[in-house]
Amino acid sequence: MKESKRYLVTGGAGFVGSNLVDELLRRGHRVRVLDNLTSGSLENLSESLSSIEFIKGDIRDTWTVREAVEGCDYILHQAALVSVPHSIQNPQTTNAINVTGTLNLLEAAREFRIKRFVFASSSAVYGDSDTLPITEKTIPAPLSPYAVSKLSAEWCTSVYSKVYGLPTVSLRYFNIFGPRQSPESDYAAVVPRFIQVISNGSNPIVYGDGKQTRDFIYISNAVSANLLSVESDQAIGGVYNVGCGNKFTLNTLIEKLEKINGVQIYPNHQAERPGDIMHSFADISRARLDLNYRPLVNFEDGLRMTTEWFKRKEKTIESGPITQLLKGSRIKIPESLTFHDDDTITSALLGTGKSRRSKGG
Repeated sequence: MKESKRYLVTGGAGFVGSNLVDELLRRGHRVRVLDNLTSGSLENLSESLSSIEFIKGDIRDTWTVREAVEGCDYILHQAALVSVPHSIQNPQTTNAINVTGTLNLLEAAREFRIKRFVFASSSAVYGDSDTLPITEKTIPAPLSPYAVSKLSAEWCTSVYSKVYGLPTVSLRYFNIFGPRQSPESDYAAVVPRFIQVISNGSNPIVYGDGKQTRDFIYISNAVSANLLSVESDQAIGGVYNVGCGNKFTLNTLIEKLEKINGVQIYPNHQAERPGDIMHSFADISRARLDLNYRPLVNFEDGLRMTTEWFKRKEKTIESGPITQLLKGSRIKIPESLTFHDDDTITSALLGTGKSRRSKGG
């Protein structure tokens, strides 16, 4: 049996991070999560919070970062401001979180001799490439402050590997989707947003003619890529595309959702948004070779499982408030706490301090 290691998952209450937490616990590892809960939610950790160490804090705060990194073996860095439209409106905040926050983590990782630092980069760094599929040799041409911030942080990660000998790996995620991905924001990813709109009996907004292509990757494939990056010494210092090696138009996405849901969908076409990429399609040959990465779930199966998850979640929400959902989980809720309609699980469990540590029993 493999020795249990301690992993720090930044952004561990988010979509990708919480799925990573689940798989690490399933494999018997110890997990510490650092998340400021700005976009993440403790609901995503409702089945694992009692088994992990949770620090509520911000990666922009150096002391919080040092506290989180100390004593860990590996870092899976998922925390970020991930929206292209949001970054266009807030470029300085995007840079502070995605670049300065990553630098804080890299410096702490160097200080505490972390054995592997895996950074979640993005295919957005490529911009609109004329050559498809996109390889890691494609010259980056970012189209948004978000893409610039990811590329800058990626270069920082590479420099820490070359100059300081920190064993790093950068993963350029293509269009990840799956359970726990939030559809609630104007900046939400296309798959959960479409699923929610369709479930409400409405028609989704499509920016442009719907012929733009995406390499959609189900969440379990991204989780697998992260853990393979920890295991492969050949990956150290490398940058890897993480996709499925396929491309689908948004119109095709709508057709597949029509089939899964048994409904007719009439998209509401609007003007293209600045910063959006027209075509995205990953060459995953390098990841196959160095990481032994293989997509575990294809696009259609992933869409079906994601749709089913959202339907189950909707039924759960309809059956009672969040209080009842959490009381039925393994989260330790003191009997003295009283939840009111407008209370949040964050304030009730963790308070409002800058950095709060909670260890499940």
